[in-house]
Amino acid sequence: MSPDGHRPQDVTTVSVKLGARSYDIIIGRGLIARAGEFIAPLLKQKRAFIVTDSHVATHYLDRLAKGLAQHGIKSEHVIVPAGEASKDFGQLSRVLDAMLAAKCERKTMIVALGGGVVGDLAGFAASILLRGVDFIQIPTTLLSQVDSSVGGKTGINTAAGKNLVGSFHQPRLVIADTDTLTTLPHRELLAGYAEVAKYGFINDQPFFTWLEANAATALDLKRNDQTALIHAIATSCRAKATIVSADEKESGVRALLNLGHTFGHALEAEMGYGDGLLHGEAVAMGMVLAFDLSVWLGLCPAADATRAKAHLANIGLPVSPPKTGPKGKLTPAGLIAHMTLDKKVQDGAITFILARGVGKAFVTTDVPMTVLSDTLANALA
Repeated sequence: MSPDGHRPQDVTTVSVKLGARSYDIIIGRGLIARAGEFIAPLLKQKRAFIVTDSHVATHYLDRLAKGLAQHGIKSEHVIVPAGEASKDFGQLSRVLDAMLAAKCERKTMIVALGGGVVGDLAGFAASILLRGVDFIQIPTTLLSQVDSSVGGKTGINTAAGKNLVGSFHQPRLVIADTDTLTTLPHRELLAGYAEVAKYGFINDQPFFTWLEANAATALDLKRNDQTALIHAIATSCRAKATIVSADEKESGVRALLNLGHTFGHALEAEMGYGDGLLHGEAVAMGMVLAFDLSVWLGLCPAADATRAKAHLANIGLPVSPPKTGPKGKLTPAGLIAHMTLDKKVQDGAITFILARGVGKAFVTTDVPMTVLSDTLANALA
C-alpha cells in the first residue's frame, strides 16, 4: 500500500517504443508520493534536480522531495513563475544558471514537475545543459498528461511565435498522477480535455463516441472513482505513443497531432500568450475552425463538423474565437500572418490538418488562401 492508500496494481502503463530510447508512461493515483520507487532504477547517481512553478510547488514539491528521499535520492529545485510567460529566454537562462549553480552533472536527473510550460522549459534546459542530460516528466495538468509530456517536444516561445525555439529530447519516464488534477481550476481541466477529444477527431471515432457518453463522468473529479478519467488519459497516451513511435520528429504522420494547432497558435499569438486564452481553449477553437474549413472545401460533411463543435461546447469549452485582443480587433489577415510563421510551413505553404469527418484527419498544404480567409472572416463576424 502506498502512502496515499493506493495499491501498487492501481497503475496503468503505456509504452512509447523508440528503440534504446523507449520509455513508459505510468498513470494512476498517488504516484508523486511514490516517485522515488519509479525513478530510482533510472538514476545514474542518487540525485535529482526539480524544475517546477510557483503554483505547483505549493501543492506537490515537498511531497515529491519526500518521495525521492525515501529512496535515498537527494533533490534540489528551482521555481519559475506560473504561466505561459515563463516559456521564454529569460526563464530558460535562469533555470540553466540554477542547474549550474547546483553543480548538476551529466549523471544528474532533471525532473519536470508541473504542466506543459514547466515540461517544455525543463525539457529544453535538459537537452542543452552540458550538451544533454536525462529528464523525467511529472505532468500535473490534464493537458500535459495527455499531450505535452509525451513525445519529446521541448522548447520556448519567442515574439515571432509559439515553440519556435526548441529541440526533440525524449524523457526517460512520464509519471502521470491523476490526483494532481483535483487541484486544477476547472477551466484548466477543460482546456486539457481539448487534447483528449483531439485523439478521437484524428483517427479514433469509437473513442470519440465513448467520450460523448463518458467525458462528463471522467471530468467530474468530485467522484472517488477515477476509472473513466484514467481510461481517457491512457487511451490518449496510447494514441500519441503510437504516432510518436512511427514518426518521432514530425516528418510525416506525427503532424496529425497538430489538429487545431495551426489556428490555435495564431489565436494565442494574437491574444498575447496570456491567461485570457489558454492553450487548450485555443486548440478547441482551432479544431472547430479546422472542421469548418474542411466543410468549406467540400471535404467534410457538415454534420460531422456540427457534432465536433457541439461536443466541445457541451463540455464547456469555448468554440468561437475572440473578436478582439490586446492589439485590437482580430482579422483574418492578422491570423494568417501568424500561420505563415508556423514550424510546419513548407516552401512558404501553410500546413493544415483537416478532416474528412470525425476520426478522419489528414495533412495538406492545398488550401486556397481565399477560402481560408473566408472561413476566418465568418468565424470572426
